[in-house]
Amino acid sequence: MGDIAEGETSFYSNAVDYWREVPPTVDGMLGGYGSISNIDINGSKAFLQKFLGEGEGKTGTECALDCGAGIGRITKRLLLPLFKTVDLVDVTQEFLDKAKTYLGEEGKRVGKYLCSGLQDLVPESGRYNVIWIQWVIGHLTDDHLVDFLQRCQKALRPNGLIIIKDNVSYEGVIPDEVDSSICRDLEIVHSLVGRAGLSILHEEQQTNFPKEIYQVHTLALR
Repeated sequence: MGDIAEGETSFYSNAVDYWREVPPTVDGMLGGYGSISNIDINGSKAFLQKFLGEGEGKTGTECALDCGAGIGRITKRLLLPLFKTVDLVDVTQEFLDKAKTYLGEEGKRVGKYLCSGLQDLVPESGRYNVIWIQWVIGHLTDDHLVDFLQRCQKALRPNGLIIIKDNVSYEGVIPDEVDSSICRDLEIVHSLVGRAGLSILHEEQQTNFPKEIYQVHTLALR
């Protein structure tokens, strides 16, 4: 067991070290692919708006949580325009500090800036309509991802949603030594969601991304 614990510790600490060196810019957040930000946000908005609104089974718009928020790219362009309050969580304090200026005037509607790895985060019970988890599940081990999703479920309001948007590999698990993360195939993601006791309400592949990057899928869970 010692090896696993040791491997797990360095898996997390190496990721912290990697992000500490990344510039707090949109391009830094997107690993040099800042140009895809618009396509990404527009795809996310179309996906999310299927669920939001008034009436039976619809998801409210009081409060959202941006997981692995970085400098707040998604908060600024996707979540603040749709929700009254948004909380940000990121493992890198420098990014959260930068978010305070990057978000501008609308940043006044940020509820909390939480500096934490998701493996340690316990989101406030019953607070969120939407928990948005994008490009960050690769930084969690399988067990930690399952546990985190279960904690997220407890943090949802009635009809709340957990949204995962992330890279998927064609087959199996592909490690990335550079930022100390992994990329899982869709079948593995599905099985971990199932282990967490969640169901997939809707799933889509993001279109119009550059051919050379991984496919990106968005899943709505409850």
